[in-house]
Amino acid sequence: MSDAVTDDRARLRWRCRRGMRELDVLLIGFFERNFDRLSAVEKDTFRVVLSLPDPDLQAYLIGGHASGEPTLDAMLKRIRTSLHP
Repeated sequence: MSDAVTDDRARLRWRCRRGMRELDVLLIGFFERNFDRLSAVEKDTFRVVLSLPDPDLQAYLIGGHASGEPTLDAMLKRIRTSLHP
């Protein structure tokens, strides 16, 4: 991997740390197991997930609420179910 790709990956992994144990487990776990296999579109969607405020992420990932945006909802479901395939 190039240095730029490695730096981007490290920044994304750092952004997975949210300070709420449940979110950290879901996001970091998903990132470590799946990120490198995602398509470019899926990686962009994951970046959108990481840009969401913590209360929204908690509602989507732990509360199971829908965002109303199909692509985002599909990624949120993947993250939610990634620990329990």
